[in-house]
Amino acid sequence: LPHLKDRPQSLFRMPNGIKGPGFFQKDAGGQAPSWVPSLKIPSDSRGGEDIDYILCNDLGTLLYLVNLGCIELNPWTSRKQHLLKPDHIVMDLDPSKGNSFDDVVEAALAVKVVLDHIGATGFCKTSGSTGIHIYIPTGGRYTYEQLAPVAKNIMRVVQGMLPKSTTLERSLAKRSDKKIYLDHLQNRKGQTLACVYSIRPKPGATVSTPLDWDEVRPGLDMRAFDIRSVPERVDKMGDLFQDVLGKTSFPLSKIAKALEDLLAEQAG
Repeated sequence: LPHLKDRPQSLFRMPNGIKGPGFFQKDAGGQAPSWVPSLKIPSDSRGGEDIDYILCNDLGTLLYLVNLGCIELNPWTSRKQHLLKPDHIVMDLDPSKGNSFDDVVEAALAVKVVLDHIGATGFCKTSGSTGIHIYIPTGGRYTYEQLAPVAKNIMRVVQGMLPKSTTLERSLAKRSDKKIYLDHLQNRKGQTLACVYSIRPKPGATVSTPLDWDEVRPGLDMRAFDIRSVPERVDKMGDLFQDVLGKTSFPLSKIAKALEDLLAEQAG
């Protein structure tokens, strides 16, 4: 719940289970019980028409969403207090059919090398599906437009480090089936990733699980993190994503300059 609080929810509903069709529903607040909080936000794609997003701020609302068939939960990266200023940059390492999970681990470790070099702190989690998500807390002080180039340049540096196994090509038709898509395009208003600790509608009920960076190594099996194992893991290790929500130092100008220097070094 702390990772969902005050964040508009894009509902992905699967009322007939994981084998049935699923659909996204954004405008759901007006149909919910009166005790479910919601927030009207003008739509960029509907000529300014309001979309009434549900805010999942309490256990009752969480159970209501589960009852709607929301197996996974998809919050915005920004909160109602500053909708145009996300709390973190998000990056999605999305493998193709020809990649192993060890390939994804290699890409995640390359991101960690870049973050350490530029002085940024990153937090890693399994996607619960096939990839890895990396979050960089930014303190809710910068706009999407300010942060999107940072995400893109991090991925550009990583692609330069791993040209044989990664790509920035978004189109599936144009992308090699042996390359990981370094997705930085989630850093826009209204874009979502599966929330940390979200169950995914996959065989085994896998969970998007935070990792200590020491765990990110070859042989990591994301299928080990599921609806049965993760509660015990959290009891033992605590919330490894807790600091994603805390106050953070993110010197934007310094980090942007460090990335430009890295890109120039690669080009040279």
